[in-house]
Amino acid sequence: RLASINDFSIERREEEENKMIIEGYASVFDSETLIGCEELGFYESIDKSAFDGADMRDVPLKYNHENAVPILARTRNKSLTLTVDDKGLKIRAELLDTQDGIDMYKRIKAGLIDKMSFAFTVADEAVEYKKGDNLPHRKIKRFDRIFDVSVVDTPAYEDTSIYARSLELAEAWDKPVETEETRQPERNFALETLIKKYGGSKQ
Repeated sequence: RLASINDFSIERREEEENKMIIEGYASVFDSETLIGCEELGFYESIDKSAFDGADMRDVPLKYNHENAVPILARTRNKSLTLTVDDKGLKIRAELLDTQDGIDMYKRIKAGLIDKMSFAFTVADEAVEYKKGDNLPHRKIKRFDRIFDVSVVDTPAYEDTSIYARSLELAEAWDKPVETEETRQPERNFALETLIKKYGGSKQ
């Protein structure tokens, strides 16, 4: 699925021998964010060991996770490097001097684009319900595969298309319940439905 954390960031670097270099974080650890909305959604955070063993052999850098703009960089040809540090998944990309690359670099340099996101599937996770909180909290413990990292206009969870999809799950989240004993299985079912709808499901 497409995920965004509040402090994803991307920035340009001063030109290195006239190269167009950008750096940023596509993922940050232990920064809980709301996926969906407060009426029907869940909180999500990423464990510091989540990238251990994840398949990142061929990861492209995209714009808004789409193919309308050609791939900006790629790990396969080493124009994109992914590094896991104490903060999260750091990216460093050298953009080609194509029109797409130049345009994207200029937009980042001007501050028009300053967020990142990534697409993934999950191998292991933990879900808990905290006292006094009606929404589940999902901790991603291990990723299965990273499909792409993207520079984005806005974080995915704020995007209206994502919000619209979450509204389709209202019926599952709003089932009438009579006791706490009957509520939990229904919430678990709704959570599974939401995760499957967004993607990022366990393999």
